[in-house]
Amino acid sequence: MSLNVNTQAKEAAATIRPYRIETSQAALEDLNRRLSLTRWPDELPGAGWNYGVPLQFAKEMAEYWQSSFDWRKQEERLNEIPQFTTTIDGANIHFFHVRSPEPNATPLLLLHGWPGSPVEFLDLIGPLTDPASYGGDPADAFHLVIPSLPGFGLSGPTTEAGWTSGRAAGAFAELMDRLGYERYGVQGGDMGAMIAPELGRLAEGRVVGVHVNAATMGFIPFGQVEDEVFAQLTDAERVRLGRLGEFMKDRFGFNMIQSTRPQTLAYGLHDSPVGLLAWTAELFYGFGDYADAVSKEHFLTNLMLYWLTGTDNSSARMYYDNAHDPAAWAPKPPSQTPVGVAVFQQSDVAIRRYGEQGNHIVHWSEFDRGSHFPGIDAPDLMIGDIRKFFRQLR
Repeated sequence: MSLNVNTQAKEAAATIRPYRIETSQAALEDLNRRLSLTRWPDELPGAGWNYGVPLQFAKEMAEYWQSSFDWRKQEERLNEIPQFTTTIDGANIHFFHVRSPEPNATPLLLLHGWPGSPVEFLDLIGPLTDPASYGGDPADAFHLVIPSLPGFGLSGPTTEAGWTSGRAAGAFAELMDRLGYERYGVQGGDMGAMIAPELGRLAEGRVVGVHVNAATMGFIPFGQVEDEVFAQLTDAERVRLGRLGEFMKDRFGFNMIQSTRPQTLAYGLHDSPVGLLAWTAELFYGFGDYADAVSKEHFLTNLMLYWLTGTDNSSARMYYDNAHDPAAWAPKPPSQTPVGVAVFQQSDVAIRRYGEQGNHIVHWSEFDRGSHFPGIDAPDLMIGDIRKFFRQLR
């Protein structure tokens, strides 16, 4: 009898359930009240972005959020996309699943990072699933699976420790298996660019290729670069190396805090919508380097998925779990899964010689525009590069 109950429980957990986003009016009224009661800090004259998000920027974004942003419109847009949930490894996983009208389309898993969400990929869905309707080749079509990472947005919060990028890779391998996709591609940026190569190793032979952008771990040097190596770098790579050094020196604070004390941080982010806005705005707007890259609508739609689900803490915990996981820092065995890398010069730091140490790189593109979120501000480049990479793997 116990065995039968356990079997039924496992079968129930593996069920894929249709889902709709349904936000209560009370939640929106609470958000509005909290925004209206914001206690604003002071600011040094002329500080700009040097100390963090400028006061005027935060005030203008909060005012737009409260008075002009239409969440119901964005909620309706998201609910037009087929979406589902399923339980994997004890976590509730939410995902959008958009099948192409082309029967021979390649299944493709799209993975975001922090503080992103599937909102990053909304402008890619049509051209990738139905290229013929956008002037493309039907042979380039994809069936898209777009999950929220465990503990992030609609896939959270998680309720136990240990959700590393490696564990997330295992969860997504299970997800693709449940959907019946025997062979598929993976694309990931930021944290997704850590998970995607892990999935390529874990499901080698099933993953036909891994495409990444905003890649760091496994694609950058750690420690001092020797003079003889520096002399061999291209001018563009030297710019990226300088950007990496500046980032580690002046802009790495969010990572250090989330990797060490996410619980302490969570009290402010969970209680204050402006606190959450400011904490995530730096990453979306390049620490002020390209403050017009992402529209208010994209930024606030993404932000709402964190605010409404209360996943500020559980999403940050993946940083802590990765930082305290010896396996995450151990050298990775060389992968035989083909890897493609897109480098967007406004923000990316990946350098090919370091990426090749653990990845089978068969495709490398460098673009002179596009930020950390190219699916939002350079969708044409992202679409073209994804198509080009996977075209050679069919």
